[in-house]
Amino acid sequence: MSLAEKVAVAEQLLRLGVDVIEAGFPAASRGEQEAVAAVAERIARADDAPIVCGLARAAAADIETCALALDAAPRRRIHTFIATSDLHLERKLRMSRSEVLAQVGDAVAYARTFVDDVEFSPEDASRSDREFLCEVLGVAIASGATTLNIPDTVGYATPDEYGELIRRVCALAAEQPGVTVSTHCHDDLGLAVANSLAGVRAGARQVECTINGIGERAGNAALEEVVMALRTRAAYYETHTTVDTREILRASRLVSKCTGVHVPLNKAIVGGNAFAHEAGIHQDGVLKDRETYEIMTAQSVGHDGNALVLGKHCGRSAVRRRLEQLGLSVDEVNLVNIFDRLKALAEQQKTVSDRDLIALAMASSVMPALAEPTEVA
Repeated sequence: MSLAEKVAVAEQLLRLGVDVIEAGFPAASRGEQEAVAAVAERIARADDAPIVCGLARAAAADIETCALALDAAPRRRIHTFIATSDLHLERKLRMSRSEVLAQVGDAVAYARTFVDDVEFSPEDASRSDREFLCEVLGVAIASGATTLNIPDTVGYATPDEYGELIRRVCALAAEQPGVTVSTHCHDDLGLAVANSLAGVRAGARQVECTINGIGERAGNAALEEVVMALRTRAAYYETHTTVDTREILRASRLVSKCTGVHVPLNKAIVGGNAFAHEAGIHQDGVLKDRETYEIMTAQSVGHDGNALVLGKHCGRSAVRRRLEQLGLSVDEVNLVNIFDRLKALAEQQKTVSDRDLIALAMASSVMPALAEPTEVA
């Protein structure tokens, strides 16, 4: 995203009510540094401003650049990271475990000289040796880390595995008051949201997620899915967020526009079909009581309402309801005629539009509803 687009998204995240905005990776480029600074400046003008976070490798230069970019934000966080799996150590970093431990301590301690809020991530945590991972996290806590973020960097973990990992990290974090445990899950196996929620059940109290699930490769855990799962199943998860869910669809559409990444029609929560019903059995149930086939309202996430799709699977009750909404009255004989013709038309063109339905109705001599005859003297 461009600088202007990042600021626009940050403004929408303010309306959404998120707790932390990770605005970017300032050391990546001059443009990225300027964009993070612009977000920090915009947030500084907001009431009840969220934390603005910048990403930095566990290196002094990155941390310094990050701190400079965040300077205007009233609440600042530096998020520093280094890989901890043997695969990454041997093939990418070419470092020993002892060298990584030393670098973690130095980086977190140096970040604390700029801000009071430091997040640390052991990259590829889900494929790291558990004993070494806990040793690294212990060094991070001792050096001043206030958030321990546990990345499933390549989307390798299963919910059971990830939940158990978070449970172990929470036990470690509990030894130092004020340390928050966070999830960060990728969707390579389609498990990012499931893993994040398993982490919440295990004690994590921060979820790193993205609007529309955007991110590297298959993306990250989708904010809209995590938030609505926690809201819809609040009794099960026993947690809540401060997100204004009515702003979710607006956020989704803005991010889609800025990134050029299309949201699939069947995408949960924000997809065009998320609250659409085509099967006749579903339509009949929804018309009688929405809760028969909807576990949340369309309006709760910013949609105008649910939709009854007229196609070859639709039911007669849905056709009658749409005719009424279009101002057309119909008796049972004409309804059967229209319904049969609609099904035949749907076989040819998948769905039937309002214009098609009106044409079918007129062909069956349907009169406008509520149209009382008027005599003109």
